[in-house]
This record gives sequence, C-alpha cells and structure tokens, in this order.
Amino acid sequence: MLARLRILICVVTLTAVFSCKDNSPEKIPIRDFFKTPEKTFYKISPDGKYVSYLKAYKSKQNLFIQSLADGKGFMATNFSDNSVNDYFWTYNNQIIFSQDVVATDSLKMFVMDMRTLRKRTIIAEHKVKFRLLNRSRATPDVITVSMNKRDEGVLDIYRLNINTGALTLYIQNPGDVTEWFPDENGKIKLARASDGVNATILYRKDDFSKFKPIIINNFKDAVKPVAFTGKGELFYALSNVNRDKMALVEIDALTGKQTRTIYQSDKADVMNVEYYKTKHRLDYLSWDEAKPQKKFFNDSLRLVYNRLSSELKGNEIRVVDRDTAENKFIVLAYSDHNPGSYFLYDKLSGQLKKLGDINSSLNAASLCDMKPIAYKASDGLLINGYLTLPQGKKQTNLPLVVMPHSGPWARSTWGYNADVQFLANRGYAVLQVNFRGSSGYGKAFQSAGYKQVGGKIQQDITDGVKWLIAQNIANGQKVAIYGSGFGGFSALYGVSFNPDLYKCAVVQNGLINFFTFIKDTPPFFKPYLKMTYEMVGNPETDAEQLRAISPVFHTDKIKVPLMIFQGAKDPRANITELNQFVLELRKKNVPVSYFLKDNERGYFKSEANRLEMYTEIEKFLSSNLGVRH
Repeated sequence: MLARLRILICVVTLTAVFSCKDNSPEKIPIRDFFKTPEKTFYKISPDGKYVSYLKAYKSKQNLFIQSLADGKGFMATNFSDNSVNDYFWTYNNQIIFSQDVVATDSLKMFVMDMRTLRKRTIIAEHKVKFRLLNRSRATPDVITVSMNKRDEGVLDIYRLNINTGALTLYIQNPGDVTEWFPDENGKIKLARASDGVNATILYRKDDFSKFKPIIINNFKDAVKPVAFTGKGELFYALSNVNRDKMALVEIDALTGKQTRTIYQSDKADVMNVEYYKTKHRLDYLSWDEAKPQKKFFNDSLRLVYNRLSSELKGNEIRVVDRDTAENKFIVLAYSDHNPGSYFLYDKLSGQLKKLGDINSSLNAASLCDMKPIAYKASDGLLINGYLTLPQGKKQTNLPLVVMPHSGPWARSTWGYNADVQFLANRGYAVLQVNFRGSSGYGKAFQSAGYKQVGGKIQQDITDGVKWLIAQNIANGQKVAIYGSGFGGFSALYGVSFNPDLYKCAVVQNGLINFFTFIKDTPPFFKPYLKMTYEMVGNPETDAEQLRAISPVFHTDKIKVPLMIFQGAKDPRANITELNQFVLELRKKNVPVSYFLKDNERGYFKSEANRLEMYTEIEKFLSSNLGVRH
C-alpha cells in the first residue's frame, strides 16, 4: 500500500511539473524579435505596374522592385554600409531614395529611372534635414521639398528637378515658419509659424502675394491645416480651439474663421486625416482610444476596408498606398501579436494576395495580449495604459518591467511592440503608462503634465506600479524600470526618488540633464524653445526645479544597478556629460553597465548592436530580478 502511494505521489508530481512546463511560453530567440525587418515599406508605382519594398541585404535595408505583370523582381540597391532610409515614387516612374550616413552625419539622395535602371546622386549634404512636401502630376520631374540647406536652423522650400539635380529656392523661410502646406500642384498657400508660445497660421492667395496672419493661438490651442477642400478658399484642419478634444474642422482662409465641425470624438483627439489631395476628397480620419478607431467619409474606401477586415480577422487594417486609378491597394495588417504583413488588393478582381511579412520568424500564437487598462492616480486623475502579461496559467505575483514612453508629449498605443513582447516572453509583466501630458487624451489632460516632468508625471508611473502590486499582479520585490529618451529620464528618476520600489533600471539614450538638453537644442528646434520653457521649465526662472529633477545632480541617490546604452551620434546627447555621470556613479559603487556605440543615433540601426543590447538586457534583468529563463 505504501509503495503504491509513493508511485501515485511521483506520478502526480511529474504530471504537475510537465503541466507547468507545457504552460510556460516557448523561449523565442532574441534575433527573432530584433533582426532587421525582412520586408517593409511596401509601395506601388502610380501606374500600378510595380510594387517596391525594403528588404535586408547584409543586415542593411535595400530597395527591391517587383513587376506585377510577371511577378519577377530584382534588387535595385546593394548597399552594405548604410541602409536605404526612405523612398518614394514620382509620377513618371522614377524612384527617389535616401541614406542617412551616420558616420559623417550626411544625407544622400538618389534617383533611379525604371526605364534604364540607372541610379544617380541628386543630393549629398552634411547635416541637412529633408522632407518631401509634394509630387505633381503636372510636372512629374519637379518635386517640392523643405530643407535647411541655407540655414541649419530653418526649413526653406525648394523645387528639386530630379533629372538635372537643380535645386531652386521657392520660398525663403523668414525664420519662424515650422510647417508648410502645399496644394496638389505644390503651391504653398498656407504656413504655420511659431515664436514658441504663440502659433500663427499664415495664408496667401497665390505665389505673387504676401503671407498674412489669419489665426493666432497660444500653443495650448492648436490649429493644424490638412489641405484645401477644393471649394473656394476653404481648408480642412485639426483644431482644439474652444474644445478639449482635437476635431476635424473647416476654416475659411480669407477670414480665419471656422465654418463648420466635420467630426469630433468625445473620447480622444482626432490624430490623423487621410485626404486624397488631387481629387479634393476626404477619405477617413483616425484616432486612438484603447485601440485604433476610424471614421470613413468615402463609401468606396469603406467597402474596401470592410472587405479586408473580414478576410484579415483579428488585425488592424491600413491602406498604405494605392495606384492613381485606385484599383490596386497596398495593405498593412497588424495586431499586438503581428508586427505586420503586407498584401496587394485588386479591387477589380477582388483578389487579395500576400506580399510579405515584416517578421515571419514570429508565431502569433506564441506572443502575448496587450490589454488596455485604467487606474486612478493618487490625486484622482484617470490614467490609461497597457498591460501585457506573459503566457501561462500564472497571472499573479509576476516580476514587472515598467516602460514609460518617450516624449513626454507622446503616448503608447495598442499594437505590436518588439520590446514588450520580448520581455513578456521572458516571463515579465510589462506596464506602459500614458501619464498626464501624453497626447491623444485632450487639451486638459496634456496641460496637466506641463511643468510636471519630475512631479506628477512620475507620480502617475509610481501609482501604476503600486496599483499592480495591490492587485497582486506584480511582485513588489521584483520591479524594474526601462525607457529611452524621456522614458530613460523617467527610469533614472524612478530609481533616484523611489529607491525601494525598483530593483534596477535600463536606460537607452536617456535624458540626464535638462539644462544641457535645452541649451544644446538643435538649430531647427529653436522656434519651440519658448514652448519648452512653458511645458518643461525655463533654465533661468525654473533653475531650482530643473536641478532638483535632473539625474546628473543626484548620483548620490541611486543605489540599484543600472544598464545604460547610448549612440555616440545621437544629436540630443552630451556624451562628455554622460561619461562623467557614469564615472560619478561608479565612484559611489553603483553597479553600472555602460555601452557607448559609435556610428549610432538614438535607435541602434546596426543589427549586431541591437542583438548585443537585448542579450545584455536579458541577462541584466534576470540577474537583478531573480528570474530564470
């Protein structure tokens, strides 16, 4: 009887062990999360004959082109030093693509003619920012662009002839214009200027007239032009003037007065408007609540989306490109479990054909749900965010990694996030907090974060951690904080002023000193300085406050292990200061692992550097949180 009992206990124990093992998530290799995307940035030629995309070649993104007639494709570029950064088609079947040459801080742009497949350089500039503003069907060889070629601090408007490479100044920036808004032919009739506190919308009726101010608002009230409606001098804009949430409105450019409200949501700011400029057609607008939302104005496009949503169930759908005839569409389908898959949809035949995956190495079933959450901050304000729990039966007393977003006036959104999924796969609960000041929740919520970067914003993060501990979801003895940019500041702030809450911190290109961060503002960001003073703090009048929250002055408060990653070419970083910060921490016997990478900016473009970084993060968190993988 005793022998049988021992056998029964052994069987039950083994069953429990294997049952736990079966329910634990399969460990996904780090490379599968962070390798260079396989195929991405799909686009279609205006005539609908070709699709193009970026694909990894020797770990660098290169341009590939495929004929839709016979399915044959070829590699258009074979760069092994610097990736293709961006590209676009012109209306006469030429492709313009660019490289960000980090080592020399240079921009290179090339053009390739599909008839000859020959490539030539059209721009090679040092420390220049470039933005495409308009492609014209009327003059397909000439594009309208903004560049800070003349003055590093301002963006002028140029006409670029892609056949000759000739760059002709179209509008010289008086110094305070931050955005230009072209019509379908590339003519600039609207502009947005800022002195840092007040924003002014300017209008002119044609190229021979002077710009005149039509709307002046404090930076808390926003008017963001979208495009002219095609009816007289009316234009669409996103605006939160006299309302809390950003709405789509119509404005008369002659008077600056709003004529009607097209759409507004009571729950969130309208963030994006899809407008077909050449046809003066409003297609849809979108915003983020717990998950992405859309409102359609074009019935034909609504039917396309409905058809795609029924075939690609469980995914968010986004049309990323279309041919001129609007018969063929490039579609991106994504979810919290799917980094993204591209499809070609032929409206005439109704055929939906898969083109490629951003990352085919990942199995959606092995990934975790990103769940919207909400909790009350200590002062009663409702805070939203996302919680991702690891797979398996255990959903309580979990080790936790807190991921504050960068910004701070940005936000976390629902969808696939490689960092989140990597951490959840390793057994961590992951908390993303849209603290006060985050965008998308209305003017009052964002304003509540002004001059609170080291105050209530950080308290919102702390309150979220304590809420999860109180819910018994998180183990209060196993909490880490991990962020980049402003999120990196939040991580350092957290371990400085909440030393008993966090066991360790991981920081990527983190903000360590608000004085030098503001002083070293890049020239093209100067128009926003006064706004930064209002939203964050003025180094002269708020010096005491900025000193009180800047991590560089509080090395004595940090006691837990740190891991810091930094790109040496990050334009917002003061490397000398960061090196001294690390040295001071080590003098105080704080365990600091510091990785400074040459020829990298804030985001590590080198696949080798990324894989090394996440390998080190995995070991660091496992060691400090006592989690075995």
